[in-house]
Amino acid sequence: MKYKIILLLNMALLFAGCTDILDIEPNNKVVADKVLTTEEGIAMHMANLYGRLPIEDFSYAIDKGFNLGIGNTDPNNGGRAAAMYCDEAMHSEFDEWGSEGFNFWERYTDDKGLYNASVGIYTLIRDINNLLETIPTLNTSHNKKTLLEGEAAFLRAYTYFALAKRYGGVSIIKKVQVYNGDVEELKVPRSTEKDTWDFILSDCDDAIRKLSESSEDTRRANKWIALALKSRAALYAASIAKYTHEPYVGLSGPAVEQKLVGIDASEADRYYEICMQSSDEIMKSGLYGLYGAEPQSRDEAIVNYKKLFEDPNSVLNGTKEPIFIKGYTSGTQLAHNYDIWYRPNQVANGWPHPGRMNPSLDLADIYEDYTDDGQGLSKPIRTRVDNNEIFSGFDRNANYYSYPMDAPYEIFNDKDIRMWATMILPGTQWKGQKIIIQGGFIRPDGSYVFRTDASTQGKDGKTYYSFGAQDQKMYSGFSSVGGNYTRSGFLLRKFLQESKDVTSEWNKGFTDWIEFRYAEILMNYAEASIEHSSATGEQLEKKGKKRLMLLESELHTKTKLPLTIENVRKERFVEFAFENRRRWDLIRWRIFHKEYENRIKKSLVPFLDLRGETPKYIFVRMDAPGVNKHSFDYSWYYQDIPGTGSNGLVQNP
Repeated sequence: MKYKIILLLNMALLFAGCTDILDIEPNNKVVADKVLTTEEGIAMHMANLYGRLPIEDFSYAIDKGFNLGIGNTDPNNGGRAAAMYCDEAMHSEFDEWGSEGFNFWERYTDDKGLYNASVGIYTLIRDINNLLETIPTLNTSHNKKTLLEGEAAFLRAYTYFALAKRYGGVSIIKKVQVYNGDVEELKVPRSTEKDTWDFILSDCDDAIRKLSESSEDTRRANKWIALALKSRAALYAASIAKYTHEPYVGLSGPAVEQKLVGIDASEADRYYEICMQSSDEIMKSGLYGLYGAEPQSRDEAIVNYKKLFEDPNSVLNGTKEPIFIKGYTSGTQLAHNYDIWYRPNQVANGWPHPGRMNPSLDLADIYEDYTDDGQGLSKPIRTRVDNNEIFSGFDRNANYYSYPMDAPYEIFNDKDIRMWATMILPGTQWKGQKIIIQGGFIRPDGSYVFRTDASTQGKDGKTYYSFGAQDQKMYSGFSSVGGNYTRSGFLLRKFLQESKDVTSEWNKGFTDWIEFRYAEILMNYAEASIEHSSATGEQLEKKGKKRLMLLESELHTKTKLPLTIENVRKERFVEFAFENRRRWDLIRWRIFHKEYENRIKKSLVPFLDLRGETPKYIFVRMDAPGVNKHSFDYSWYYQDIPGTGSNGLVQNP
């Protein structure tokens, strides 16, 4: 099924590029009957619309936009990713920060799959609306028309969701507009943020009623995919209602006064209930479950978690975790570049810019520790015997825990298996190579070298190198040359192909993206249940805690993790790391400005300690080298509405 959908998407892009059949005619009405007269044409048109969905996946570039590299667009954005714009990670070379660096409202992917400076997201909405108006006239069965209507409703809801989380209340356009010479007739004022979210949920309901209950196809909308979107959207709306006011944030201006941004706090519970109801329907279906829920060992648990993201197609038998998947195929217009950007320098295989994604110590510290008697608590990685885990660099007077030269990763032995499956840790194997991540050494006399290419002789008479090897192709950390080495002490493992090779060229990545999965549904339910104002202890124990327990690492068979807002948020951070959820979570909870106020991301630096007779590794906490302090600006909670001088729309605060 994957290859059929990929073929249709490629055909749709090529077909549009060659014939301009989806181009807007002079009267601004898409001539859908040119492609919707046959089953093949309908399939191609639907593939085109799916391909243009604003999914924040491997081809989403926070600095450039969506579908990067797809449809012959320039794939090069320097390896930047959304994870670098929050506390998940840092770039190996650049100091990334800020809001999205592109105009989503006015500049988006056009009908040929090209990022277009003159085509906005409302062009996609227009094409979906046109499909809805054309479906009744199609020469196909009533059942197929109903399914198409359901798909169109899902596509429109998903697109408006992408608008609402960026802008709040937006202009809701339900029908194709026709230009008759008066541009004023085409202007549609912004709806309130509440009405916008309610419209999204209404479209979800329409999709749920009309779509198939079969979960077999994970690449086209069905009832369960629409329910997953409803669960996510309702949770987001609930957070906006609960937290977009004092004492959490203080926004002001005409958009606030007209309720174009923000929702009355009294609406929060209603949205939380919608989230729980939607999530519960998926959970009760029996169609979905967590992949590898009962591993026989720690190693098996790590393999299971890796496999889910490295090869989603291999985990679709029986009750499955993936709900909605976006497919990619190497060497086509539908391929990505995650593998070449983020693979370790040691296995760059000729690619000149590897190692760009560096998971932060901020994230690593959040993973729970298995020595906590099942409490499921986050526990900072212990580096010093005195427990003084400060970030002032190497202290020659401190007593550090030490680890074997051939196994520095032992410092992480008690950490959550999800950390091992998400990050490449110092000294671990990847693609059959030991990945060397070392920031410097401590000389026998106690002086030290950090981030400088140097060598010294140990007490054993051997020569040791500051980065762990003499040749720069033989190590993957902390060198400041070229920007190809981690400066956090970690590299990305999640999603990357370890068992299969990816050619070191543009657009060769073939890992599929999971947009909705069952773990999110469980987490949504848990969050909604604890955030709801009237939830009783009994309700939490019976409902929310059960869902949260399912997400706990499977080695915690007797977890005592209490269901609290803090624990739910911690679990979301680690479970969905690098799935482009974290930044939006910080935004919808309205805590980004508190989390980031003159804050600098952190690194864990392995040093080879040569003061003893046997060289050993110690780990030193540091502010990430080359990274500045950052703050989150209040104005980033809502993006600016472009063109307000001509379109008459009220600007965001």
